[in-house]
Amino acid sequence: MSEERFDIMKTVVLDHIRDLFEEMEAEMAMSHQEKYALLEDAFSGAVDEDELRVAFEQWYQEHAEDVDFEHSLNDLWDNATADVDM
Repeated sequence: MSEERFDIMKTVVLDHIRDLFEEMEAEMAMSHQEKYALLEDAFSGAVDEDELRVAFEQWYQEHAEDVDFEHSLNDLWDNATADVDM
């Protein structure tokens, strides 16, 4: 194999894999946007903090596996609400 062919082969394989990764990232971003929109929808029906928590718990149970959160439901809630004056 000539050096020129080697360089071409290396470049086309790297380009192909980069394109696949970019496509996967775009699909993941779309999925995350959809999950976020579903959480917004779940929150839209809540009228108090307890209902927000219930809506969040339901949303988490339905989507945590797909999103693959590295935190538990309670950790996410506590981290998100830690700065709220109670």
